[in-house]
Amino acid sequence: MRTILHCDCNSFYASVECMLNPALKSVPMAVGGDIENRHGIILAKNELAKNFNVKTAEAIWQAKAKCPDLIVVPPHHDIYLMYSKKVNQIYERYTDRIEKFGIDESWLDVTGSERLFGNGQQIADKIREDVKNELGITVSVGVSFNKIFAKLGSDYKKPDATTVIDHENFKSIVFPLPISDLLYVGRNTTKALAGVGIKTIGDIANSNKEALKLLLGKSGEMLYDFANGNSSDYVTYANKKQLPKSIGNGMTFRRDISDIEDLKKGILALCDCIASRMQNKSLKVSGISVSIKDTHFKTVSKQKSLDFPTSSAQKIYQEALSIVPFLWDFEKPLRSLTVTGYDISEELAQSQITLFEEEDILLKKQENLDYAINKVRHNFGKSSVLYASILNNDLGIII
Repeated sequence: MRTILHCDCNSFYASVECMLNPALKSVPMAVGGDIENRHGIILAKNELAKNFNVKTAEAIWQAKAKCPDLIVVPPHHDIYLMYSKKVNQIYERYTDRIEKFGIDESWLDVTGSERLFGNGQQIADKIREDVKNELGITVSVGVSFNKIFAKLGSDYKKPDATTVIDHENFKSIVFPLPISDLLYVGRNTTKALAGVGIKTIGDIANSNKEALKLLLGKSGEMLYDFANGNSSDYVTYANKKQLPKSIGNGMTFRRDISDIEDLKKGILALCDCIASRMQNKSLKVSGISVSIKDTHFKTVSKQKSLDFPTSSAQKIYQEALSIVPFLWDFEKPLRSLTVTGYDISEELAQSQITLFEEEDILLKKQENLDYAINKVRHNFGKSSVLYASILNNDLGIII
């Protein structure tokens, strides 16, 4: 039987800010976005702010209505990345099987380390102590026999706690939890399951697997296995190169937009950024997703599979633009936009020529041009080569 830990840094952004500025520890505080550019949402908050029911992703003005004395500080992403690296270096003392799950979470397989460091709970407690003493932040750790239950364990008790979910106690701990606590269960899945009377993880576990498959497709089978503790996913090695599941960028416009030309500028800027990030890592995408949010904060999304992988900014832009008419009626003003490339593959793995030789040659030329532009930007700065259409814009597009 394997021993899996899921380590979750508590209120990571806020914890780092409080460590850098100890005066923030004694007041309700939060890390928030840029109000001027209408990114005014809560990104993280400390325990004192949680006592006022301040929530992540709510608007700053809503948070301050609950907690008038709330101190909001701007994010420092470079520092968070540095501390994320330091935290994972501590994990590496106990195992080389580490799989990151975002900037502040990681799974660890410590099965082979128990003879050296003790059982799973003992290792979890040592990790929490090391991180707290050396970095000044706290970690909650779930210990279990699979990744899904380990993550539920890290969420079960916070901050700075270890929760063990084993074969003997998992039904009493896991089954009463709401289905939304289970990994990969989002709003739509929660609504669909609630529609047939399934509200807890125990309800999923005690359901009929085939009925769940009819309701949710393959994900129904997956959730049934998750709820019953039958997940068998392995934790990858720390030094193993992992392809990202997606590469995306979003922006909130400085003003609401109703004009397609303004939207084109936003899409072009985002696609250019995505392509640049892919080229820097020698990656390509085989699918594009576009998400828009209106002034009532309603979000709609649609995705599209591509005929073949690409890292061309122009190709990604054209495909993203083709999705827009399915999302927007061009009458309601828009607040924000996100473009995401998914189904990631490595550049070197793509050697197959398409049946449409002319189209393939054109795409290759576009990609070569993008690589040349990216190289110039790398040497002389991002603003050395720009799209003329986004110059002098008033939309908040950062050049």
